[in-house]
Parts: sequence; structure tokens; C-alpha cells
Amino acid sequence: MGLSVTHLLVVLAIVVVVFGTKRLRNIGADLGGAIKGFRTAIKEGEEDKPVADKGEAIEGEVTSKTDKD
Repeated sequence: MGLSVTHLLVVLAIVVVVFGTKRLRNIGADLGGAIKGFRTAIKEGEEDKPVADKGEAIEGEVTSKTDKD
């Protein structure tokens, strides 16, 4: 009950007729730019994380835990 290659080609042909090739090209470029911006933001976010040395605690880090019953 999956999609065959023929079904996918028919759907692609309908999409091209409805939207046109110029509009699909613009959508593809916009989507690519959005993905590139997302990846850049992720890399910048990873670089901004502080790294703790041994013995130094990062804000919010649990250094020791005791159970009080």
C-alpha cells in the first residue's frame, strides 16, 4: 500500500502545474537558506556553552547529591 514511482511522478507533475517551476525554485532556495541558517545557529549555540574545569561548577550543575530521608 506504499507509493510507487508512478504515483510520485504524477504528484510531482500536479505540483509543477499548480505552482509552476519558478515558484518551486524559489521555495527550494528559501528552504535551503533556512536550513543553512538553522545549522549556523546550532553551531554558534554549541560554541557559547561554557566548559568547566575539574573542580569548577557551571551554573546549575549538581556537584554532589545527598539523600535526606
